[in-house]
Amino acid sequence: MIPYGRQSLDQADIDAVVEVLQSDWLTQGPTIERFEQAMAARCQADFAVAVCNATAALHIACLAADLGPGDRLWTSPNTFLASANCGRYCGAEVDFVDIDPLTWNLDAFALEAKLEQAERDGTLPKVLVAVAFSGQSCDMRRIAELAERYHFTVIEDASHAVGASYAGRPVGCGEFAAMTVFSFHPVKIITSAEGGMILTNRPALAERLRRLRSHGMTRDPEHMTEPSHGAWYYQQVELGFNYRITDLQAALGLSQLGKLDEFVARRRELAARYDRLLAYLPVTLPSPQEEAESAWHLYVIRLQTERISLSHRQVFEGLRAAGIGVNLHYIPVHLQPYYQGLGFAEGDFPEAERYYAQAISLPLYPLLSDEQQDHVVEQLRRLTER
Repeated sequence: MIPYGRQSLDQADIDAVVEVLQSDWLTQGPTIERFEQAMAARCQADFAVAVCNATAALHIACLAADLGPGDRLWTSPNTFLASANCGRYCGAEVDFVDIDPLTWNLDAFALEAKLEQAERDGTLPKVLVAVAFSGQSCDMRRIAELAERYHFTVIEDASHAVGASYAGRPVGCGEFAAMTVFSFHPVKIITSAEGGMILTNRPALAERLRRLRSHGMTRDPEHMTEPSHGAWYYQQVELGFNYRITDLQAALGLSQLGKLDEFVARRRELAARYDRLLAYLPVTLPSPQEEAESAWHLYVIRLQTERISLSHRQVFEGLRAAGIGVNLHYIPVHLQPYYQGLGFAEGDFPEAERYYAQAISLPLYPLLSDEQQDHVVEQLRRLTER
């Protein structure tokens, strides 16, 4: 089976992890800080805070933005559950903004219209989670302008977009978002097995994020309520979590970061090759977002179902039967039973629902060979030209 995504590891990655295993620090040690510093430098950001996964990163990013009960978080319905669930973890209400019919990212024009109505209704969001779907940023320049006008905090969920750029700068640089979240799950651009990171240029946010990832504790006298009792002393000054990453994971992530440019270059090569090979099939190909250069975590097509005799499900299952591990990113979040229980229903975000009825994620990862990609294309051609 050709998977839709997988990690790319080599001996250098293994050696980096073994080195930590043989060291004095398995967790809460110096490799974590080195990983954070390297990622911050790569993304031209001032601060990076590593955590156990990107869901944890989204959660404490929302807390650092002071999201809580009575507040609202908006995000795209075309995303993984965590982009919305992070708001619910904080006790906030969650709502969605429909997607752009071309880029399949959150639609900045739909966002503007929804904000205008929300201002009239007194229901403006406190946080917007702007998802860089498939590795490509949203219209972040427009979103940042709207954030300034309507006074909400932008968190870019760039879980798909390590190594991507926007407006000529690395995603994560902090120019268009208060915080940017990355994921290092094995199918992502680089991996630390499990892991996530938040980048920001705001010192107060970075300090609070570090505190929230470790039980809300501090050893900084400036943040304590009384003088220290001694070198052992710490205080819990707010409710935090054990969201720490280990040095083992950080070592793998740091090693992988050294191969980021190579990984992204191969993904872009494969994406361009898909563009050429699929150009004459009855499918809609991904469209570039102005100013964005994707890292190509995913290569998603949309079946032109009116031109195909088989159904969406039949094509999907036909590809699986041919040994191709296609997937579908994503089921619209508002159609999940939990969110329907909060009042959302089919028809609420029609563009996301149309997308879901046609989308298929094709295999894309650096170790995918040209021959394997040819097999994917040939099987898709066979199923769509019946």
